[in-house]
Amino acid sequence: MDLLTWGMLGLGLVVLIGGAELLVRGASQLAAAVGISSLVIGLTVVSFGTSAPELAVSIQSSLAGQPDLAIGNVVGSNICNILLILGICATITPLVVARQLIRLDVPLMIGVSLLLFLLARDGLIGRWDGGLLFGGIIAYIVFTLYQSRRENALATADADAPPAPQPTPLNLLLQVVLIIAGLGLLILGANWLVTSAVTIARALGVSELVIGLTVIAVGTSLPEVATSILASIRGERDLAVGNVVGSNLFNILTILGLTSLITPINVAPAAIRFDLPIMIAVALACLPIFFTGMQIARWEGLLFLFYYLAYTLFLILTATQSAALPLFSIAMLGFALPLTAVTLLVLAGYALWQNRRPATGRGG
Repeated sequence: MDLLTWGMLGLGLVVLIGGAELLVRGASQLAAAVGISSLVIGLTVVSFGTSAPELAVSIQSSLAGQPDLAIGNVVGSNICNILLILGICATITPLVVARQLIRLDVPLMIGVSLLLFLLARDGLIGRWDGGLLFGGIIAYIVFTLYQSRRENALATADADAPPAPQPTPLNLLLQVVLIIAGLGLLILGANWLVTSAVTIARALGVSELVIGLTVIAVGTSLPEVATSILASIRGERDLAVGNVVGSNLFNILTILGLTSLITPINVAPAAIRFDLPIMIAVALACLPIFFTGMQIARWEGLLFLFYYLAYTLFLILTATQSAALPLFSIAMLGFALPLTAVTLLVLAGYALWQNRRPATGRGG
């Protein structure tokens, strides 16, 4: 761990923030220009672009015979995307959730997470599994773009508004250039951050699976972190939430799909027993939180952050075989998790009851 490593860490952060600014600016303006909602742009263009580092890391790790890094990177990134990114964004400003996310995208994210668990239970994600996953992302992109254009056309027709001015080719080209430049800077900054962070972690004696689940997962999620936070600050909340949900779908369907098509991925028993179920539980936690007022409130964001810190601490205690691990596990499994589950279920039930009250009153 020399001075160059720490310098790369700091410079990578600066480049990452600059790339996020260009990406958010270009993506939001492109969405307005071509008649596609910011949510769909976040679910597709932005989320797929910001997940490029995960794709590169997973393919490289699998080809190098390091499957723990490949699967740990994706699972850890999905956990990080929801708990850390949405947690930070909601803490900055409450995030209003689009109905499409609750009706389609979040249930799909949960279903895809369950599918990955079923495919990985035999300890191998083979080429047939990869083909199934990769076919899923193609179908999702086609359906999402078609649905968005259809809804926008219907909304325009209902409003009887004059047609919006058509963007010039030069304007479209400028937005595309901003997006590509932003993605390039994001990937470069994330690469510098990951390289330096892995060097530091290995110098501290951390195992590959834990590095994949924490250091690399957070590092390769930094484009999503920077993009979603900046989108929240700029008021592009659909872009912020869509980026997270879309990235999780992309990570499983595209990254693991493509990687396993190239070379089958062996899944560690520890990932099947613990990390994959945690990823599914985190995805499931989105539904009741999103139901409470159709937004992620600040306290819910803080709750996400608390659980991400707890998850990371658990990994560190496990890796170091700390004597505090049994007590920590009892506290989380016996108190914190059940209390949170009951609270979220009560709030979700209350929100559904509140939403039905006006309709019941009109009927009487």
